[in-house]
Amino acid sequence: MNTRRAFLGLLATIPVSGALVRPAMASSPMVYQHEGVAINGYDPVAYFTDSAPVYGDDAYRLMWGGAIWRFATAENLEAFEMNPSAYAPQYGGYCAYAVSRGAVATTEPDAWTIHEGKLFLNYNLTVRGIWSQDIAGNVALADNNWPNVLA
Repeated sequence: MNTRRAFLGLLATIPVSGALVRPAMASSPMVYQHEGVAINGYDPVAYFTDSAPVYGDDAYRLMWGGAIWRFATAENLEAFEMNPSAYAPQYGGYCAYAVSRGAVATTEPDAWTIHEGKLFLNYNLTVRGIWSQDIAGNVALADNNWPNVLA
């Protein structure tokens, strides 16, 4: 797929460590997770309430979507539990720009955007800058690719 090669080529120009970007594989879980913990252990609700990435406390956690989600406070856990679709990042927490290009990639907590009431995460701040140049267009492409990029 040309868009996948273009995306991977773009990321090859960005200094990174390890193979964090890959074409989708059948083994990709629906939620981006590391050792079973979603979105690097950050509280998805805090992006909305604190306007910042806040690391979750293991005391406030729940299983949802096949992953463990951590929260900074009991109130944030309760808010998520009452309406997870309002707070969960789009595309399972994978890089929204990568999904728009037909691939999956990990995300960095500082590379985030709330657009039209939805949380989008990106691979890093450079990719977030590219994503931000056409958020609506990238969302349309990503919506079209999701969740097929996982298969």
